Amino acid sequence: MSEITERFRVAVIVGSVREGRFGTTVADWFADRARRRTDVDVDVIDLAEVGLPLVFPAFGTAPAPDTTRALKTVTPRLAAADAFVVVTPEYNHSFPASLKNLIDWHSAEWHAKPVGFVSYGGLSGGLRAVEHLRPVFAELHAVTVRDTVSFHGARERFDAEGRPVDPDGCDAAAETLLDQLLWWAHALRDARAARPYAA
Repeated sequence: MSEITERFRVAVIVGSVREGRFGTTVADWFADRARRRTDVDVDVIDLAEVGLPLVFPAFGTAPAPDTTRALKTVTPRLAAADAFVVVTPEYNHSFPASLKNLIDWHSAEWHAKPVGFVSYGGLSGGLRAVEHLRPVFAELHAVTVRDTVSFHGARERFDAEGRPVDPDGCDAAAETLLDQLLWWAHALRDARAARPYAA
């Protein structure tokens, strides 16, 4: 673990909203790992609870009241984050529409901030979803960290209490991801403070 003494707010985003989803199990595990560190404050953002609509208002018109309420709930949390960890499954070789919807409703909240990924799925472990997300976040001026945490055959990788059946490997991968994420969070927060980011 790095010697960072500052604290960083990490938003852990649960990307799936499907009934019977496994994402909350994975996100809860990762959030618990992150909370064990002394340099992290965790904010879990569950998209199933946010309620962002899938339809955007016409250009130049105000969002509907339910949209405004949803944005007032989630947008300040994204803006306050120093870094993000996206927990995503793989749907049809890519990531869920609910996750793209959250991303597209926002812009400046992602700028010059690091994004890490925890993926899960079948044989591919959700890694194709991660590779599709990287250019999306690049377009939003975010920096994605190299290392990921990936669960192949995810439902078999956790016990009935939501704990990994073989924790050593995934715990080490989570620490590596967090170390890289917080290195970037530190560097980018200092850079934004010294000079406003020009998007």
